[in-house]
Amino acid sequence: MTDGVPHPLADGFVGVFDSGVGGVSVLQHLVRELPGEDFRYFGDSAHAPYGGKSADEVYRLSRTIADRMLADGAKALVIACNTATSAAAAQLREAYPQVPVVGVEPALKPAVLAGGSKKVLVMATEVTLALDKFHQLEERWAQGAQVVPVACGGLVECVERGDLDDPSVIEVLERLVGRYRGEVDRVVLGCTHYPFVRTQIAQVLGDVTFFDGGAGTARQLRRLLEQDGLLRDGDQGVVSFSSSIDTPAELALYRRFFEMPC
Repeated sequence: MTDGVPHPLADGFVGVFDSGVGGVSVLQHLVRELPGEDFRYFGDSAHAPYGGKSADEVYRLSRTIADRMLADGAKALVIACNTATSAAAAQLREAYPQVPVVGVEPALKPAVLAGGSKKVLVMATEVTLALDKFHQLEERWAQGAQVVPVACGGLVECVERGDLDDPSVIEVLERLVGRYRGEVDRVVLGCTHYPFVRTQIAQVLGDVTFFDGGAGTARQLRRLLEQDGLLRDGDQGVVSFSSSIDTPAELALYRRFFEMPC
């Protein structure tokens, strides 16, 4: 707002995207933090998971989605995907200096500062753990703690299928992190799909405290919208969903996850 005049884009929507259904966990935080905003969520389920793709391919996919959202009138973009944030956030901010672009990153800082055992388990995709962004985060915040990064191949696919109670989810988790049972008490969920299987991860690891970046992403979006005069004053906003798998069943899955506690 400038001199009491609302910004002309303040009534626009916030575009939120992920490789699939996982970013809905971030969307939940965004809606709680900014209930008056309109959010349009896009899940690129046809190309999920992003975690096994090259950084260049993840950027290409992210750029295509962002271009479309901005053409449709987005006033801000939220990259609700750790992998896409690592691979594309800096380039998207450079490409779109006129709009806030907010990403999500592994919540390593609060996990380390929380104290506890010396080991902090970081569950993330292969791409997230391989790129410089994570290594810089680790170098900055891992002093005094042993950070144990685990590339969790196959876990995103379990979540995307939607049947979180299927025994295969526990089987995958046992294979990925079962050996750390009793060795860690803090777990960083470095992929936005993983909050939906917190219960299953706790079944495998025991009594652990979880950390994810969704709440921090929501607070950062609020800060940037306020800073740019884009914060919307109004009643309850509208949340809509679309997907690169454009079927009623896929959109119903997104809605089901949105209504699911995580």
